[in-house]
Amino acid sequence: MKLPLLPAILACFSLTANADEAEIRKAFESKLGKIEKIAKSPIPGLWEIVTEGQVLYVDDKGTYLLHGSLVEVKTLRNLTAERMRDIEKALIAGSLDAAIKQVRGNGKNVIMTFEDPNCGYCKKLAKEIQSMKDVTVYTFLLPVLGEDSVKKSEAIWCAPDKSKAWVDWMTAGKALPPTPAKCDMAGLDKSRQLGIKLRINGTPAIFFASGERVPGYVPAAEIEKRFAAPAGG
Repeated sequence: MKLPLLPAILACFSLTANADEAEIRKAFESKLGKIEKIAKSPIPGLWEIVTEGQVLYVDDKGTYLLHGSLVEVKTLRNLTAERMRDIEKALIAGSLDAAIKQVRGNGKNVIMTFEDPNCGYCKKLAKEIQSMKDVTVYTFLLPVLGEDSVKKSEAIWCAPDKSKAWVDWMTAGKALPPTPAKCDMAGLDKSRQLGIKLRINGTPAIFFASGERVPGYVPAAEIEKRFAAPAGG
């Protein structure tokens, strides 16, 4: 979490009673960095702030800053978790050009994965995916296991057929093509930055189209079971 120490933040605030959105943005942005969105929360007098992929709450006098979950008692819905899910869905949807795409069958079911080419469980997942039908997989390269993972990721990203290079390496250990002297690494850099924003510390990490996030390896049968579950189920 990138939230600074609260005393250092709050000591600098001097908001008018019941400050409006513009005043709250001005006061908090100087301490929290770029504020992506401000909206009134379900609690009167409490504002929701979205910044750097996290959800915070501040009262309209700028006296209190809350980092935690807001839960609706009647339904036990975790409203903060729901907002985070929406935020992460939007981040991923805006970055699909930085992913390696595989389509199997009609591709109607969609998952997004973050993987390291040297990750053992990622290789297991890659083999499982080959047994699945009617799925589209967007794989973001996230080399977290050292310099060799970075080199392999660059070779895969720069391959003439990224998807084939990825699948051949992950499922059969087929040698990767040499990385060309000239290759646009912008997509790979974008994938890494997305991983940071989503706070992914290990691979694989799986995201479903619903926004559901699953850290770690999941077998194909379990993935397909989640595809078949009713929306919101």
